[in-house]
Amino acid sequence: MIKNISSLILFFVCSVLFSQDRIVYDLKVEGNKKTKASFIRKIAKTRKGEVLDSLKLEADISKLKRLPGISHAYYHVFHAKENLYDVYYYVEENFTVIPEVNLWTARNQDVAYRLALYDFNFLGRNIAFGGFYENNVFNSYGINFQAPYLFSNKAGLALHHENIVRKEPLFLDTGTANYRYSNRSIEGLFLYEFNFRNSIQIGGSYFNEEYLYLDGATSEDIPEFLNLNKWLFKFIYNYNNLDYFYQYVSGIKNSFNFQFVTSNNEFQQDFFIFWNNFDFFKRVGDKGNWANRFRVGIASNDDSPFAPFSVDNNLNIRGVGNIIDRGTAMLVLNTEFRYTLYEKNWFVLQGNAFIDAGTWRNPGGELTDFFNSVNARVYPGVGLRFIHKNIFNAVFRIDYGYGITKDSSNGIVFGIGQYF
Repeated sequence: MIKNISSLILFFVCSVLFSQDRIVYDLKVEGNKKTKASFIRKIAKTRKGEVLDSLKLEADISKLKRLPGISHAYYHVFHAKENLYDVYYYVEENFTVIPEVNLWTARNQDVAYRLALYDFNFLGRNIAFGGFYENNVFNSYGINFQAPYLFSNKAGLALHHENIVRKEPLFLDTGTANYRYSNRSIEGLFLYEFNFRNSIQIGGSYFNEEYLYLDGATSEDIPEFLNLNKWLFKFIYNYNNLDYFYQYVSGIKNSFNFQFVTSNNEFQQDFFIFWNNFDFFKRVGDKGNWANRFRVGIASNDDSPFAPFSVDNNLNIRGVGNIIDRGTAMLVLNTEFRYTLYEKNWFVLQGNAFIDAGTWRNPGGELTDFFNSVNARVYPGVGLRFIHKNIFNAVFRIDYGYGITKDSSNGIVFGIGQYF
C-alpha cells in the first residue's frame, strides 16, 4: 500500500517537472475572402508562440462573430509536432456593402425617409465608412468613418460630419410651433477596448444650430430665429456580453452615454445629458428570441421648448408619430418576442410581437411627471422581419404599433436592422 502511494507521488512529481505546455505553432484563417487574415490575427488574443489557452480561443470566436464582416466563426486545433499545435479559425463572411432604406410617418402624415450606403468592412479591416441622405421635409446628409482597431488591437478612431435639416415642433404654452431646425457638426472620437467586454469612446464635436420659425403658435419669450455655436464633450462606456448565432442573440449589453454642451449665448445655458441603455436577450426554444431594451435618460431640467428627449416612433415608441412631445428625462421599455416562422438556406422570415412603453418629465417639471398618465405612452404591436443571414444587418423590418393610452395614434414603421 505504501509502495503504491510512493509510486503515485513519484509519477505526479515527474509529470509536473517534465510536462510541457502546449504551444501555438501557427494561427491560420480559413474561409475569409474580403477580411484580411492579418487583421484577424491582429485582434486575436491567441498568438503564435504563446501557450494554447481554450479561454482565449472561445473569446476570439465570440469577438469574431460580433464583427460586421463575419456571420459565423469556429475553430479547430491540430497537433503539429512535439508540444506544438496549429490553430485554425474558420469564418463565414457577411456581405458588408449595405444600402439602407428607412421610412417612417412624419407629422401631418408626411413621409420621411433616409437612404444610406455603408461598407462595414472597408479595406477588410472592420472599418465602417459611408454616408446617408435624409428627407424629413428638408434635405440632410452625413458622412461617417469608424475604425475601432485603427491604431492597435485595442485603440481606434471615429470621425463624423453631419448636416441635419428638419421640420421640428416646439411645444409652447400657447400651442405647437413649427421650426426649421438645422445642425451642422463635425465630431472626433477616440475608441479604446479594455478587454473583450468593456470599451469606451471619448471625444467631442463642434456644431452650429439654427432655429427658424415656420408656422404655428408664437410666444414673446421664444425668438423666431436662433443661430448658436456650441461645443459638445462626449463620453460613452459600453459593456457587451452578447453571443450571436445568425439571427439569434443571447446575453446582456449596457451602454452609458454622457454629454456636456457649452455655448456662449444668452438664450440657452450650458447643459448636460445622459442616458443608459440596458439590453437583455434570451433564446427561447429553437426558434424564439426574447429581446428587451430599458432606457433611462436625464438632462438639465430647463423650462425650455428645446428639451432634448423626444417621443418619436423612429427612436423609442413604434406607431406614436414623428416627434410628438419632448421632455428633460425619460423612462422607456421596449420588449418583444421574435419567432422564426420560416428558414431556408440564407433566408429567414421572422415574426414579432412587441410592447413599447415610455414616460417623460416635462421641461422644468418634477420626476413625479413620470407617473402622470398624460406623459405616458403604451403601444403594443406586431411586425415582420425579412432576414438575409449572410449580409450584415440585412434585416428589413415592418412594425405596426397601436396606442392604448389616452389620445394615442397608430402607425407603421419601416426600417433596416432590428429596432434594437
